[in-house]
Amino acid sequence: MKLVAVALVCLLLAGMWSPEVDGNSILVPSSNCCFRFMEKRISPQRISCYRNTSSTCPYDGLIFKLKGGRESCVLKKVRWIQSYLKSVKPCLLKRM
Repeated sequence: MKLVAVALVCLLLAGMWSPEVDGNSILVPSSNCCFRFMEKRISPQRISCYRNTSSTCPYDGLIFKLKGGRESCVLKKVRWIQSYLKSVKPCLLKRM
């Protein structure tokens, strides 16, 4: 009887475990954090929109979505980035 109860508890726990959770990042999906940053200026005409990195990321940055679908990370504190934010729009959230 105890074996059946233990097996049921294990099955319930396994069913509740999210496949998106990994040992490195429980709260922040890696797509919302940046660990490498562009140092060269990006032409504002190449930028479609931007989004902020998560507040729980180790670096305060932005993710620029470029025309053509690529993304590039930049540090928020860089001076040329601040001037771009006046003309580039934030990315709209995708609806699920």
